[in-house]
Amino acid sequence: MMLVSSPDPVIDANLAIALDALLAEHSVTRAAARLHTSPAAMSRTLARLRRVLQDPILVRAGQTMVPTPRALALREEAAAVVRSLGALLSPGTSVDPASLRGTFTLQAADLVCAALAPELLRLAQREAPGVSFRIRAEELEAGPALRDGRIDLEIGSIDHVDPETQVEELVGLRMVAAVRPGHPLAEGPLTPARFAAAEHVTVSRRGRFTGPLDTALSERNLHRRVSVVLPSHLAAMTLAARSDVVCLVPAALPGAAPSPLTRDAEALGLHLLDIPLELPPLAIGMAWHPRHTADGAHRWLRSTVRRALRAPEAASEVGTEHDGQR
Repeated sequence: MMLVSSPDPVIDANLAIALDALLAEHSVTRAAARLHTSPAAMSRTLARLRRVLQDPILVRAGQTMVPTPRALALREEAAAVVRSLGALLSPGTSVDPASLRGTFTLQAADLVCAALAPELLRLAQREAPGVSFRIRAEELEAGPALRDGRIDLEIGSIDHVDPETQVEELVGLRMVAAVRPGHPLAEGPLTPARFAAAEHVTVSRRGRFTGPLDTALSERNLHRRVSVVLPSHLAAMTLAARSDVVCLVPAALPGAAPSPLTRDAEALGLHLLDIPLELPPLAIGMAWHPRHTADGAHRWLRSTVRRALRAPEAASEVGTEHDGQR
C-alpha cells in the first residue's frame, strides 16, 4: 500500500495581521477600519480564523465582543508576529557608523590607494572607529571577486564589468606629463615632436609598452621610446623625479578642484606639463555587487570613498549617495 503524505499547511501572514487587529479592537468593524478593509471582508476572515484555530476567538457579550481564553493567550504572540513581519518587510534603515565593527576589503591601484587612504582613515576614525580597511592591489578579476565577496569595493578605472555589477563614476581626470625640476621638456614650448623624443616610463600591470598616448602619437606619425615598464604609478613617479624619464600622472580637468591623485607627484617635486595631444579622459569610479546596494554599512563605505576622493557629486552628509549602474 502506498502512503500519501498530506501537504504542508499554507501559512497566510494576513491571518496573523487580522488576528492581531481583532484582538486589539474587540470589534469586527474597528478591526476592518484599522486594516483598511470592509467589515464584510473582516467578518469572513474571522470565520476563517475560527476554522483554523478551532476556537470562536471573539464572542458576543451584550453590545460588545469579548475574547475567548484561547484568544487572550494568543494576543501577545500575535502582536509580536506582526511586529516581526513589519521589521522583516520594511525598507532597510540607515546604520549608525559609530556602531559598525569589521573590515572592508577594497581593491585599487597604488596611486588611487595613496590618494584615498589618508582621508579614508581620517573619516573612519571620526565616524566609525570600529572599522578597518584591507586594500588590495589590482590582483583579482573584479567581477568574480565582487560576486563571491573577496572584495567589497573596486576603485579605479572601471572598464570590464559583469552585467550585474553596480558602477558609479566618482571623478573625471586628464593625463599630464610629469618631469623632474630642470628637465629639458620644462623649458620652452612643448610640442608633440619634443614630447615623443623624450625617454618615457609607462605603468602597466600586464607589462604593456603602449597605450592611448601611443595611438595619439601615431596619428601624427610620431613614436616615443619607452625605456621601462613598471607595475606601480608611485615607482614611475619616483623614477621620473630621479632621472630624465617622463611619466604620466592623472590631474583634475580644467576648472575643477585639484585632484588628490596628483598630490604624490607634487610631493616628489615633479613639474606637471600639459600634453600637446588629444587624449581620452580618464574616469575613476567604484564598483560593487548589487547585493550590497541597500546595505547600510556598505552605503557608509561608498559615501566615505566618495568624500575621500572629493568627487564633484560627493555627498555632504554621511549616508547620502547617488548610486548608479553602468
